[in-house]
Amino acid sequence: MAAWSPSPRQRERDAVRRRLQRRSATVATLATVVVLGLLAVVILTSPGWARVRETFFSWEDAKASFPEVIRAFGKNVLLFLLAEPLILVLGALVAVVRSTTAAALFPLRLLATFYTDLFRGVPTLLVVILAGFGIPALQLQGVTNDTFWLGLGALVLSYGAYVAEVFRAGIDSIHPSQVASADALGLSHGQAMRYVVLPQATRRVIPPLLNDFISLQKDTALLSSIFVFEALFAAQDYAAYNFNYTPIVVVAVLFVGLTIPLARFTDWMGRRMMRRERAGAR
Repeated sequence: MAAWSPSPRQRERDAVRRRLQRRSATVATLATVVVLGLLAVVILTSPGWARVRETFFSWEDAKASFPEVIRAFGKNVLLFLLAEPLILVLGALVAVVRSTTAAALFPLRLLATFYTDLFRGVPTLLVVILAGFGIPALQLQGVTNDTFWLGLGALVLSYGAYVAEVFRAGIDSIHPSQVASADALGLSHGQAMRYVVLPQATRRVIPPLLNDFISLQKDTALLSSIFVFEALFAAQDYAAYNFNYTPIVVVAVLFVGLTIPLARFTDWMGRRMMRRERAGAR
């Protein structure tokens, strides 16, 4: 049997498609170069550029502050790694409670609803400040006054409310026939939720969850407001003594370097799930 080869018409269409793609890429590249060039000209020829360069883009200050900033940035990464699993567990639990229908669990549903409404309504910065300064002021026995752990708890409580709603949206997206099928197999409501609903819901909400965790990574910098020595606090400390804000730009570059790969991974996951859904719909 002869090997398949595209027809002349198909080869012609492929050639036209490649030409259009090359032209589109060329136009996009030229447009990007022009826009960035104009932006660079506007910035570099502005009257205050020399002062801005000295204050925010000093190479000497960047080198001097980098060792301390990068050490403190490790605390941001640690906060993120500790908070993420705690937020996932809290969000999933709250979402499951809000999805129950038993009358006896109404007080728990009411509490879960109040929690999500409260912590989605209060800015994360205020939650961090209230936890970092309010809890030590209460002088509770057995409760730590370490602002690192208090700030971590504040981030978990704040983001747990958002993640709970993401999980709940995923649970609500599962067709009722899935629960009916689990019931027909003799599974209890809890077993159906654990083995049937939650696994499917989790796969569907992975992209929005990753977006939330990208925001979480940035918001670890909020803990500088309660004197946790993380990257932003280290940069502000250097700026206060040297009257130069270059370390803050260094911190911004570190956060961007960490969040961009996560953002691209989120985009890839979203496209992958879309391809799977489209393939399954055929």
